[in-house]
Amino acid sequence: MTGRARAARDETARHRLSVRARALLAGGLVLGVGATTTLAAWNDSEHLGGTVTAGHFTLEGSTDGSSYSTSTAGSPHAVSFSAADALVPGAQSYAFFSVRTAAGSAGGELQVQGDDGNVGALPDALTYAVRTVSGTTCDADAFAGGGDVVGRGTPVTADAETSQAVDADGASAVNYCLELTLSADAPNDVQGESAAPVWHVLGTSSDG
Repeated sequence: MTGRARAARDETARHRLSVRARALLAGGLVLGVGATTTLAAWNDSEHLGGTVTAGHFTLEGSTDGSSYSTSTAGSPHAVSFSAADALVPGAQSYAFFSVRTAAGSAGGELQVQGDDGNVGALPDALTYAVRTVSGTTCDADAFAGGGDVVGRGTPVTADAETSQAVDADGASAVNYCLELTLSADAPNDVQGESAAPVWHVLGTSSDG
């Protein structure tokens, strides 16, 4: 065999090997793609829920610090003023009132408020003041030793500028001593007149 023929034969052999190698590689690639699998992903869940109930904020009032009940604006607690039938210019009269929360109620803040309806010849000649007291006695001495809530000389239509904390669940009460004063310059035409001024204790629940 000549050298040229041998070279041609070797070239043909290399060509065949190359073709086989490419075929095997291609086959391998095809096999690789074909062997790819998808794994199933299992899942599970837990669930939760519950019932919630709104609380309440309820106030109760008392005129003696012992018997408490709720009231309405149209049917207020009737406090008893000392010397209510004998007010003269410059004189004071006193009345006790206590407020607490009802059983199960949230706590909060209290604000004493006058009433816009406290008008007329006699109410216009009246001023009031309020102080907190530790007991159930409300007179000049108890008032003098109390904590300021409403300053003297306040019109009976005006509100307190401060508030008092009241505990939840009726744990403790806030005792008020109200002082009512007939102005020293009350006009003559109020003599013998009667009036029934009203006050409110506004409660606002506290957070948490």
